[in-house]
Formats: sequence, structure tokens, C-alpha cells
Amino acid sequence: MGQLSPIDPSVESPLGPTIPMPGQPGVVRTVPVNVEDAISYLDLAKREAGLKEDGSLAKVFERLSTSVHPLTLGAVNRVREQIGFLAKTLLTYHIEDQEKIRKIVNIITRERFSHDYLIGRREAKEVLGLNIIDVLPTLDEQIVRLYREYDSLLSISTPYHPEVFLAGRESAVGDFNRAIIESVDFTHVYRTTKEVRRVEIAQPGIPVPVVGYQERILSEGWVSDDTI
Repeated sequence: MGQLSPIDPSVESPLGPTIPMPGQPGVVRTVPVNVEDAISYLDLAKREAGLKEDGSLAKVFERLSTSVHPLTLGAVNRVREQIGFLAKTLLTYHIEDQEKIRKIVNIITRERFSHDYLIGRREAKEVLGLNIIDVLPTLDEQIVRLYREYDSLLSISTPYHPEVFLAGRESAVGDFNRAIIESVDFTHVYRTTKEVRRVEIAQPGIPVPVVGYQERILSEGWVSDDTI
């Protein structure tokens, strides 16, 4: 049940692009910039649109830097180089063949699109050359059972909606488990405690107020929880 996907980071910056918040006139939030999306935009201009002249490419880059702050674009380039360096460093603890490491890093940082692309066992073994083993049916069943436990603890299969969480109440405070790390002796949970409140927002030209939701994070971080 393990899933391996490419490294596909995003850059969050106070200088990043903003979008309006639904149901909250005049309120905007900053959205992260996906590293590969920015790079792919330039590749699209060069490879698909066939732009080769310096003047045309300069206009494409100018359009990008108009939508995304230049300092954020600089961070995008820096993060792209950093993830390659980190991937190479981690692999050196397990693999001695430098050419093999270079090939793996190139595939998972540049040649396999995004997190939506899942690398299966065959590709991991035959293309990446990883030490993939086939497990016995009994172990496979235990892995599935463990996954279902995490599915329940993290509500992985349950889409989040504020109204479902409120369950008819005007406001509520709750804990949200977002990640779990288990070792032999400890269980640590990345937990967010937040307040959710239903609000009515009057909009110009609309006689009926629009229902919206305000969410306020009260605490967030790793906690030890041996009850799980």
C-alpha cells in the first residue's frame, strides 16, 4: 500500500499571488506557487509554442514575473535546486553508485510530472532500480489493516466540509490529526486545533446574506499521544 511519487514542492511567500476568499468580499489569501508549474510555463513557451527568439521569450518571462513576484520566482529556482541536493544527499546513505543516484534524482525531480503521478512497484524496480520486494499475502493483509487504521485516524477518505463539522452548531472547536509518526516507544501526531464558525455575509446587490465560514487556528504542532 506504499505510494511513491515525484518530489513536487510549492513555495509559500508573503509576496506570492493572491486570490479572493469565497463569501468574504475584500478578503484575499496568498496561494503557494508550485515549482514545476512555473518551470513548465517556460517550457510550454519554448517547446509547444515554438518560441526561440530572445525577444519572444523575454515577453513570456515578463508576463510570468507580472503575475508572480520576481523574488518568489527566485525562491522557486532556489527550492528546485535544493530538493535535488537533498534527494542526492539522502540517497547517498543507501546507494554508492553516483550515476544511479543522478538518474533517480533526475527522474523524481524533473521527469515524472507531479504528486498525482504514482510510481508503481514495477517502475520503481525496473526504472529507478530500487530494492523492491514482493510481500507475502499475510503481510499484505496486515499492511491493508494498518492503512485502514490510519484512514480512520486521519479521516483520509472523508472529505472535509465546515458544515459537516459544525453539525448544526453555530461554532465549534475541534482537533484535526494531520500526520502520524510511530516508533517502538512513542506515537507523535501533528495536530491542529481550530475554531470553526458559521457567519452570514451581506453582499452588495444581493438581498439575502450569503452563508460563509470562519476558521481560526488555536494551536498546531507535534504532540505525543499514546492513546492512539
